[in-house]
Amino acid sequence: MGWRSDPAAGRSFSPRGQTPVIWGTGQRLGGNLISAITNRGHLQFMVFQQRFTVAVFLKFLRRLLRQNRRRKIFLILDAHPVPLARGALRWCQRHRPALRVYFLPGYSPELNPDEGLNPDVKTNAVGRIRPLNREEMIGNVRACLRSPQAHRSAVKRYFQEEHVRYASV
Repeated sequence: MGWRSDPAAGRSFSPRGQTPVIWGTGQRLGGNLISAITNRGHLQFMVFQQRFTVAVFLKFLRRLLRQNRRRKIFLILDAHPVPLARGALRWCQRHRPALRVYFLPGYSPELNPDEGLNPDVKTNAVGRIRPLNREEMIGNVRACLRSPQAHRSAVKRYFQEEHVRYASV
């Protein structure tokens, strides 16, 4: 997921007859996020500044494998070009005993339970708070993600949507 500091999310208020003003720095700040959630309520994420490349994807997968050594990981990915790149597919094939990768059909975000997390982050961490700089914005996003990370029931709710119940068993 990518985000920017200048979205039009949330509500504002002003007295009748006055135009509401939302304070901002005028800077266009942005960032990216990669995350993995489980139907047991676990959330792992990585915030990064650069473009989403195979190197960034493999760094996240290495962290995922390192933090989950005792269990085999079944990873369901959307059809983004980076995980479908030859280098990423070869790496996943070499790590097949610990990691199995499955791809969702193209253009089917409703089947991805992780898509429930994206609007929460964009609304609560980016849309309602106007950061002064990039560090503050990244701190807001990390703080917003640590809340569902600590409360597994919040993550489990993403699997209750009709189209993603297939992944909740």
